[in-house]
Amino acid sequence: MTKINAADTIPAAGQKTGETFFEAIASYAAVFVVGLFIFSFIGQNFVIPSGSMENTLLVGDHLFVDRVTLSPGHNWFPLIHYREPQHGDIIVFYKPVPDDVPGSDTPQYNYLVKRLIGVPGDHIHLHAGVVYINGVPQEFPKTWSDTPADFSEKPFLDEFPSYPVVPEPGNYKTEQWATEINSHIVNGDLVVPPGKYFMMGDHRHDSADSRFWGFVPRENIVGRPLFNYWSFQTPDGQLEQPGIAAKISWMGHVVVHFFTDTRWSRTFKVMR
Repeated sequence: MTKINAADTIPAAGQKTGETFFEAIASYAAVFVVGLFIFSFIGQNFVIPSGSMENTLLVGDHLFVDRVTLSPGHNWFPLIHYREPQHGDIIVFYKPVPDDVPGSDTPQYNYLVKRLIGVPGDHIHLHAGVVYINGVPQEFPKTWSDTPADFSEKPFLDEFPSYPVVPEPGNYKTEQWATEINSHIVNGDLVVPPGKYFMMGDHRHDSADSRFWGFVPRENIVGRPLFNYWSFQTPDGQLEQPGIAAKISWMGHVVVHFFTDTRWSRTFKVMR
């Protein structure tokens, strides 16, 4: 039997033990794999590019999104509470209709973030800017500083779905939704069908949402934002500027103004 000399295995007090190159690589690889797992399956980071959710979410907010709690049919981790989307949830989802990309024949389904207004079976309408769910008027979002416009100014946004349904700018945005919506209207209310959800931005006069392109299928839901881990003052539309030059220019701006333009009061702000 081979004996191990304890004196050879236990370093003397104050003596440093070295780490081999391969051990260091294995340590970094383990951290990378754990991080990749977290950001691929448990959470994901998103940045807000537009003002449709002001002032709940601001342009330049960077969010950590929980991808697990609302994941349908994946109860693979017993310590996590799974549930269905609920009224008032802030939801990240794939837009149900593709965006046009100049010069590309491939449809692009972008991520959006809105508030869940209607669940399957709900009867919804807006009158004078107030949302009614199953006949009950809902309070305005606490962070919304806007007010309903006069009917002559924004009839489509504040009177829904009673305003004439035609696919034209400023009204229903897609031909498909302009045709489909009529089959979901009962006594002046829009009825949410099974497996679908109705989303709206908190800044309702500056939000292209379910009023424009229809219901969001359950399978399109990605998750819900948990907290804002970094917020940087960003002009509306800046993050959607095309081209490498615009991106490099903006990165330089962020480096120079990191401390002065970071919204420190929003760091780790919980999303509700």
